[in-house]
Amino acid sequence: MAEFEPFEGWKPVNPLRAVLLLVDPQYATGSRDMGMGKRWAELGMSELIEYRFGRLEKLVIPNIQRLLKFFRDNKLKVLYITYGSELPDYSDLPFHVKRVAEPAHNREGFREHEILDEVKPLAGEAVINKTTMGAFASTGIDSLLRAWGAEFLLFTGVSTYACVESTARDAADRGYKCILLADALAGSSKSLHEATLQNFSRLFGRVDTVDTILDEMRTQLLQAKAASSLG
Repeated sequence: MAEFEPFEGWKPVNPLRAVLLLVDPQYATGSRDMGMGKRWAELGMSELIEYRFGRLEKLVIPNIQRLLKFFRDNKLKVLYITYGSELPDYSDLPFHVKRVAEPAHNREGFREHEILDEVKPLAGEAVINKTTMGAFASTGIDSLLRAWGAEFLLFTGVSTYACVESTARDAADRGYKCILLADALAGSSKSLHEATLQNFSRLFGRVDTVDTILDEMRTQLLQAKAASSLG
């Protein structure tokens, strides 16, 4: 991972006030055989396919699975965010979203809209659907996060420089402490992915690795457990 500017002021992450966000881990966006991947294959865009879906398959999905295990084992909060139309004619989407969602058949009722089986939610885990790039513009995410007492938001998913970035910037403006997990994010362009991480680390929040954050949260949980036993 490239070096990014350290974002000082609110380390370490308190796992009891943290939420793991999975942004758009759907067949429309995360499968080389369906949705966007199938469309690119039809257009002969093999380089884009191999970068995006190779990274997802080899790095991003395994790291999200590790995060999910940690959060579930410790009964911490997980939030799935999807995007796509809730209407048959895609008329609930703004143009810039519709032009991506419609060719990928990304609407409710289609397999493409569903979350990848490799990271699918368990019963009782929250899933919200957005019709815009950023989740705050078209969902009740802010109310949900505040009801949970969320302070730290850990971002994973796709695409780094689109829906992830839009949601994370809005969250930072609302006072959440946002962390982009660089090795649990993917997009279609290495240069755009890295530029987004670089800029985010300068202005909006932290950019870090899954290993670093997991170690940080494990330490915090152990310290909380020790303090509780002493009390």
